[in-house]
Amino acid sequence: MSNFISHIATVEIPVTNLNESIHFYTDILGVKVEFKGDKNAMLTFSTKGVPSLFLVETEANKSLSFLNTNNGIIHSVIDFYTPKLKEFYNWLVEKKVEVGNLNISDETGIGGFGFKDPDGNLISACNVLHENQ
Repeated sequence: MSNFISHIATVEIPVTNLNESIHFYTDILGVKVEFKGDKNAMLTFSTKGVPSLFLVETEANKSLSFLNTNNGIIHSVIDFYTPKLKEFYNWLVEKKVEVGNLNISDETGIGGFGFKDPDGNLISACNVLHENQ
């Protein structure tokens, strides 16, 4: 078993318009611009130990998501944590961000939903924290 890796450092996201995407991610996720180049930008959260986001401008218009062939559900590749799931969902709806259904378990209160960035990358929000997160 390898013991070289301790956590995810950076998540890289393809975008077609860097400035538009920077505005979206800083506004929606509250990240700050750590670095901005001509065709890429590093965005960081103010919380220690969480991955940064590396936006990479590309002409390839392929968005992040995948089809679960077991149940037909389209999944995001990235889930962002929020303890205020319903409030965040309603806020995104007010901001006219494309959102999916809000799914919350009646038994546990655990849930999530998907939403899209300006390039159609499917990202999600959830209120799940796993042990040691």
